Amino acid sequence: MTTAPAPETTGDSSLVLAAREGDRAAFGGLYARYARMVHGILLARVPANDVDDLVQDVFLRALPRLCDLRDVARFGPWLAAITRNRANDYYRQTQAVAAVTESLPEDEAELPAPNTAPDQEATVILTFVRSLPDAYRETLILRLVEGMTGPEIAARTGMTPGSVRVNLHRGMQQLREKLSQASLGGAIQPDSRGRRNSAAQDKSALHRRNEP
Repeated sequence: MTTAPAPETTGDSSLVLAAREGDRAAFGGLYARYARMVHGILLARVPANDVDDLVQDVFLRALPRLCDLRDVARFGPWLAAITRNRANDYYRQTQAVAAVTESLPEDEAELPAPNTAPDQEATVILTFVRSLPDAYRETLILRLVEGMTGPEIAARTGMTPGSVRVNLHRGMQQLREKLSQASLGGAIQPDSRGRRNSAAQDKSALHRRNEP
């Protein structure tokens, strides 16, 4: 993927250079800018209960490695790569647990139970989002859960705006298909007027479930 013009990240270079010199406030500024991106990338890959701790770990890993970043303007894509690698390490460190999970029947290990209660809607939807291809699920979570705009996702991750649009469009298509095939609409409770929740309500539920 090529780097998109990123007006939102024009101040990253000065922050990175200052952080390299030990400026904690500068690194705090980078954290404020990129915490949502890191959280979203992790949420697309690891159990939700472990995401917050791993976000902190990613930034702790990144700080001493800032001197290795050749192009300070590429901090976002560089940090995204560290985040994905941390998610991979998470599973390498928990292979025994993963082996137990994989021994379950496929439908029990991966899919939510039917007739899900309303307060579990977000968990159900997140399960299906995480079953999508990597690029789609990551972009969808950054958009739907972290509330990042398309241009912001492009600027932070280094993707082109066109790639972000394609990932969002195709990801939503595949998510709707999965929800339809699983008859998820019947599992989500109707509102007070007897109507099923709309796609917009599904997005809202997913966002609320993962608010810090």
